Amino acid sequence: MSTPLLRAEHLSRQVGDKMIIDQISFAVHTGDLVAVIGPSGAGKSSLLRLINRLDEPTGGTVYLQGQDYRELAPRDLRRQVGMMMQAAHLFPGTVAENLRFGPRQQQRELTDDEVATLLAQVGLPGFADREITHLSGGEAQRVSLARTLANRPAVLLLDEPTSALDERAAQGIEALLQRILQEEKLTALMITHDTEQAARLANRALLLKAGQLVRAGTVTEVIHANATLS
Repeated sequence: MSTPLLRAEHLSRQVGDKMIIDQISFAVHTGDLVAVIGPSGAGKSSLLRLINRLDEPTGGTVYLQGQDYRELAPRDLRRQVGMMMQAAHLFPGTVAENLRFGPRQQQRELTDDEVATLLAQVGLPGFADREITHLSGGEAQRVSLARTLANRPAVLLLDEPTSALDERAAQGIEALLQRILQEEKLTALMITHDTEQAARLANRALLLKAGQLVRAGTVTEVIHANATLS
């Protein structure tokens, strides 16, 4: 099998006496969409925050394309490992200004055509000059995705990207993610509380319980294990 694009090795985070993430190891290969499932408080969001170094591990590490991620500046890591949150956290201003922010940190200026292409990709043609305050929840999530894609990430981290939306908007974002991940051949880890969504989108899955990885495998295997353990 090819070298993993991303590999966690004994990844841990302890806060005081509490072990938030406990010795988790797994590998993600190019093109995988890995669902991260488990009950509330299992450590799912904490795991993604460690992968993106929003929090620092107290043990273990992550390798990105074979390189220990502690050798990368956090800003460079976050360009390569993009993260899309439950709710869109956009900057005041226009849609185009939000899309240009990340590339500017890398001394790269998006052209108007590049902005237009990104917005067409997420189903928002003509939105470049739209103020962020004039977006619906679903539109804001689409801009959040476009902003993440503007950095040309190697890996996408998706923290329940549809959970804050109404059913219609959630269905639209899910379909959009599925299409873009397939077309761009992107690699992703996605937290979801919805095992049916995991089954629709993912090919592999991780099951977390109390900060520990209790099962990794195909999405069907892991969903079955989750139902058995529940």
